[in-house]
Amino acid sequence: MPQRVKMRESGVSHREYVACGSEWNVILDRARLEDLAGASEDRSWTEVAPEMILRAAWISNGHTTGTSEGMQVKAQSRRSRMGRVNRKTVLMGFAIVRALVCAAAVVSPGALAAQREMPLAVRDLRCEYKVDPLGIDVRKPRLSWELVSAEKRVVQTSYEVRVAGSEAELAKGKVIWDSGTQASDASIQVEYGGPAVASGRIYYWQVRVADNHGHLSEWSKTARWEMGLLEAGDWKAKWITPNVLEDDTKSNPSPMLRREFLVKKKVERARIYATAMGLYELALNGKRVGDEYFTPGWTAYDFRYQYQTYDVTGLVKSGENCLGAMLGDGWFRGRLAWDNKRNTYGKKLELLAQTVITYTDGTEEIVGSDDKWKAATGAVLESDIYNGETYDARLERAGWSEAGYKDGEWKGVTVVEAPKAKVVAPAGPGVKRIEEIKAVKVFRTPAGDTVVDMGQDMVGWVKFRLTAPAGTTVTLRSAEVLDKTGNFYTANLRTAKESIRYTSKGAGTETFEPHFTFQGFRYVAVSGWPGEVSPEDFTGVVVHSAIRRTGTFESSSPLLNQLEHNIIWGQKGNFLDVPTDCPQRDERLGWTGDAQVFAPTASFNFDTAGFYTKWLRDLALDQEDDGAVPFVIPNALSHETRKGAAASAGWADASVVVPWTVYQAYGDKRILEQQYPSMKAWVEYMRRAAGEKYIWTNGFSFGDWLAFATTNADYPGATTDKDLIQTAYFAWSTELLARTAQALGKKEDATEYAGLEQKIKDAFEREFVTANGRLASNTQTAYALALAFGLLPESQRAGAAARLAADVRKFGHLTTGFLGTPVLCQTLSNFGYLDEAYLLLNRTEYPSWLYPVTQGATTIWERWDGQKPDGSFQDVGMNSFNHYAYGAIGDWMYRVVAGIEIDEATPGYKHILIQPRPGGGLTSAKASVESMYGLVASGWEIADGKMTVKIAVPANTTAMVRLPNAKLEQVSEGGKPLAERADISRAQQTGDAVVVEVGSGKYVFESAYRGTK
Repeated sequence: MPQRVKMRESGVSHREYVACGSEWNVILDRARLEDLAGASEDRSWTEVAPEMILRAAWISNGHTTGTSEGMQVKAQSRRSRMGRVNRKTVLMGFAIVRALVCAAAVVSPGALAAQREMPLAVRDLRCEYKVDPLGIDVRKPRLSWELVSAEKRVVQTSYEVRVAGSEAELAKGKVIWDSGTQASDASIQVEYGGPAVASGRIYYWQVRVADNHGHLSEWSKTARWEMGLLEAGDWKAKWITPNVLEDDTKSNPSPMLRREFLVKKKVERARIYATAMGLYELALNGKRVGDEYFTPGWTAYDFRYQYQTYDVTGLVKSGENCLGAMLGDGWFRGRLAWDNKRNTYGKKLELLAQTVITYTDGTEEIVGSDDKWKAATGAVLESDIYNGETYDARLERAGWSEAGYKDGEWKGVTVVEAPKAKVVAPAGPGVKRIEEIKAVKVFRTPAGDTVVDMGQDMVGWVKFRLTAPAGTTVTLRSAEVLDKTGNFYTANLRTAKESIRYTSKGAGTETFEPHFTFQGFRYVAVSGWPGEVSPEDFTGVVVHSAIRRTGTFESSSPLLNQLEHNIIWGQKGNFLDVPTDCPQRDERLGWTGDAQVFAPTASFNFDTAGFYTKWLRDLALDQEDDGAVPFVIPNALSHETRKGAAASAGWADASVVVPWTVYQAYGDKRILEQQYPSMKAWVEYMRRAAGEKYIWTNGFSFGDWLAFATTNADYPGATTDKDLIQTAYFAWSTELLARTAQALGKKEDATEYAGLEQKIKDAFEREFVTANGRLASNTQTAYALALAFGLLPESQRAGAAARLAADVRKFGHLTTGFLGTPVLCQTLSNFGYLDEAYLLLNRTEYPSWLYPVTQGATTIWERWDGQKPDGSFQDVGMNSFNHYAYGAIGDWMYRVVAGIEIDEATPGYKHILIQPRPGGGLTSAKASVESMYGLVASGWEIADGKMTVKIAVPANTTAMVRLPNAKLEQVSEGGKPLAERADISRAQQTGDAVVVEVGSGKYVFESAYRGTK
């Protein structure tokens, strides 16, 4: 029944109703739901109010839900006694109820405790995937929450969101927007529907929900979001560049800029909005501002720069203040890509910073970057992402970011014209220091190097401490591996120096961390160290985008557990603001192919929604005018011409596959809306390239990159024709585009692209498939792609799958590269060849996923044999030991081994598929995913002829559970036969499996297990 039931008839406004108090709201709504759920919506508020008041009084005095003799007053009798109720009478009733609530709290502590232990609650409020975000620019923010209930089969039946300008106003019911009671099960991606948001304003919000068991939650804890600067006119600050002498052919000392300002009144709040061309770090009154690194991040700089918002209320002080900024080369003008290329986006570093101070008297003051700033250089002599940092502590300028510092010798700055590129708030998380690793040991190599072993191939830097005379220079060099003789190995870094050079100032114990650089490494060679090198003096600082860990996987196999560890660390090391290929050599670019194949695994492991949203916006901006998608995003290879270094099949398809993956994982339809023009443009590019034959044969393609190769004269390797791969991806992206159009309600486009997809499939069959179902390229990749993408007629699929499985058995290993590997095991298991899939997963010899594990790898390698059994290395020109692409097997481990799968028909885990498929000699496996709705978990164990499956299904979702090799009459849940479980929606025998439909809750299924087939 709607909350605003004919309220106008009594003359009582909604605001007056809400203003009667939060306690009243909870009690009144409980009364409404419990006693009047079946009432007609056309009854007047004056008729309903007396019933609600009486029911609320009953509940407030500690009575349980439901009717009682004391409440059983006939409705007709009540109405005749009450007559027409005026505004004053209703409000007096509200006041009485509120008094009763307060009295009940005093005389009945048990009732209050019962309220605290409500059977339904709301938690984990998020806005645009973030908790209490600061400085967003989404005009209609989306709100999400989780339901908490100890009961099973819980589904949200309605929600109400209220938003106010302060917590106090929220408590008083003085709202900006109240959604009203919405009969809906939506608890994620709920769009704010109030008045237009305003720059810099803070919005406080709460939600309460009702469920299908008749429970109404209390209002949630208050959450908030704060808007950033939404309009160009909000920026009063100017872009400035320091007037320091520089040589733009090399890395220069990092400029330092400062500006003092006076605060005369009491401060209510203070914010800094800042961005730069290059990288920046801020300090206010000597204290570092914020906890993010490599700000403002790497975007398509030709089109946009991100700005960050900082709450500096606690750093501003009465009287004189000083804001300081240090700038670094970063991706903007530092080394980027190969051939010692510099100045990719520009030659001058620039800063835009705006401090907004709001005083308690309601006035506001803005201190922006302008011509009053001063500039100089200091101890950072060189800081480059590839090469590392050179720092001379003797040149430090103590107190430079504090008021009163003598800057008479400092240079000025120049106000420059604002760029054409927009300044936008970040959609994704910033880069932060996530954890610290202690050094494992220090040893001396045969060549005489002193090396610190961190025990883990990591990305970040080393924090160290030393005591040394002034002028002592210590050098740290980084490496991922040691060579076969145990010596320090850096050849695979190519021209990246990855070094830290620190000169001490001789002031006791000194501690150092670099500023605008990061390294990919496990080992650190130390030279120039005063005295004995001790592991206690070195700490590894791990940095990456602050993506929240959401997935876990564990099995009875220690090798597979290490593989999962390696996949996680490969992702952490390469999710540093953009999804890079590698974090160590002179590359570190956002290769689209790697991102495309890894996105499903990435979205199991971590919350990637905001991260990919940000990256995909840059992809759309850097996409060429004809729809071609560059090899790398941001496009550091051809952004000047916007031509070339683009449009490779499997790489450019990231423009379609990644948005679809985010939609599936997070139920995010908006990302499909935002990326749809980009998705469509890429498919249309392929349509033009393929022509009327619908076979794409022209243009450059990376093919099945790094597929298995040999030196055998009779078998050079598993080479799959590039035109087959190109046409396969043409069909796959077209199919996903058709699905996207359908999801967005674009019926004409959905029909158009479904028709195009069929034409491509028909052409594929004519061109690449013989009458007997053999493919033109007789490789594992060819068959895996054709089957995974549905390119073969139904009649030929079983035969093709048999050929694929036979090839796997013949070789005893995979022969696939970057594009075939991600779909190989899934295709085998989909077509009944589970044993062959597990054979590949468990193989420990080259080529395999576990071969690097047996060699001591702690991350995923770029090549199957980056380091060979004899200790020698692959081609030094391309041999990364931290390269996540082959980690795409993680998707199959979650979906098939542990059994957690998304139902594509209901994205975001609204309906979950739990269907583990044991095999490969494993006796147990388990996985979990923190979905938008809450924890999804699936784990199984086989022992003594019995299989136990434990699952968790979050509130407001449902699941289909498939128990393999089981008989219906032998399956129990919670120790009872399924037939005796009322909370099981449906159970049936389907072939050799039992399929069960369940609602939310935790379940333990047991069944006799007859082994895999």
